[in-house]
Amino acid sequence: MMLLGDQRDVAAAANGFPDVAAARDKVRGMSWTRGEGLRAEHRERLIAAGLAPEVLVGLELSEITGPLPEWWHEGGNAIYVRDGFPLAERLIELLGFYPFSDALIVVATDITSMQALLVGGDSPTIFIGPDTSMVWGEVYCGGGSAVILSGGLVATSRAQIDARNGGSIVAVGDQLWAANVYVATDDMHRLEDGETGERINPYGAHIRFGEHVWLGRDAIVTGNVEVGDGAVVGMRAMVRNQKIEPRTAVAGVPARLIRENVVWSGDDTP
Repeated sequence: MMLLGDQRDVAAAANGFPDVAAARDKVRGMSWTRGEGLRAEHRERLIAAGLAPEVLVGLELSEITGPLPEWWHEGGNAIYVRDGFPLAERLIELLGFYPFSDALIVVATDITSMQALLVGGDSPTIFIGPDTSMVWGEVYCGGGSAVILSGGLVATSRAQIDARNGGSIVAVGDQLWAANVYVATDDMHRLEDGETGERINPYGAHIRFGEHVWLGRDAIVTGNVEVGDGAVVGMRAMVRNQKIEPRTAVAGVPARLIRENVVWSGDDTP
């Protein structure tokens, strides 16, 4: 009889997703050289990007010093991993395909099940906090941009996170994101007014999720967005250049208010 975990891995391979079991086996055999803990300047950079200082309290991190591409240290890049946690060789191979400089990446959870962790330019800042799970998920951070996932984020399957052009995506703790959620600061292409030539779509936008936010399946969040504490974004809704008030439920395209004063729980109880 094929076990559930085996079925998942077979399905993943058939759809071009990473074989989670094989990835973990490969990581166990990889010998990373670990150096000192988080430097003061890197701590301040994370906080400036939107990470709450208390998230770093008691978090034991060590810088990975090798094996890494030859250009890695020359460019002033740094990647830290939480002590006792693996780092997927497959993800680092993808990450280092194109040279960049001044990258700060902090991984405080097991990301071996992720599809990709990518950088597109100099000076990106990435923090993937404790108890974060992004099965088959993708994180892309462009030059001068930031992705701050504070921790306690569960993205059930294939979440895509994309910050670019100096934009930022910050998620406070306790997030539940259903399958195929797409969060992006920009559209990746210019859209302008035909008469004035003025750009009319977001460029380097900023997205912030408050605490305890639930995003429904296939939800899209893009542009300058603020989602308040305890908010719920419905299945296939699009939140674009909007502010979602705390403890409200929104749905539709574009998202509109459907209910106020909601309280949601991860438990499926009567």
